[in-house]
Amino acid sequence: MKKIEAVIKPFKLDEVREALSAVGVTGLTVTEVKGFGRQKGHTELYRGAEYVVDFLPKLKIEIVVSDDNVESAIEAIIKAARTGKIGDGKIFVSSVEQVIRIRTGESGEAAI
Repeated sequence: MKKIEAVIKPFKLDEVREALSAVGVTGLTVTEVKGFGRQKGHTELYRGAEYVVDFLPKLKIEIVVSDDNVESAIEAIIKAARTGKIGDGKIFVSSVEQVIRIRTGESGEAAI
């Protein structure tokens, strides 16, 4: 099993959720986060004053999938989240040793 964490632009959430659902992902966790990458924030003008926004609003999506669904989930995220502009986000993939469903006690892939 693998955990996929994707940091995306907030307005892309619905497209990413629909794309993941289409490839069989049944659940996900979404967290509002702030951060920056290469773009290092940006400058905005507010009431005549210019100020720097260091941390940009993003969403972090976390899903756990079986090993054979990893590539299709990654491709779905990339296709749905890509705008072609700086700040599209990143995808991180890591191994998951164990998953346990609290309600039923199921473990392993049955708990996904």
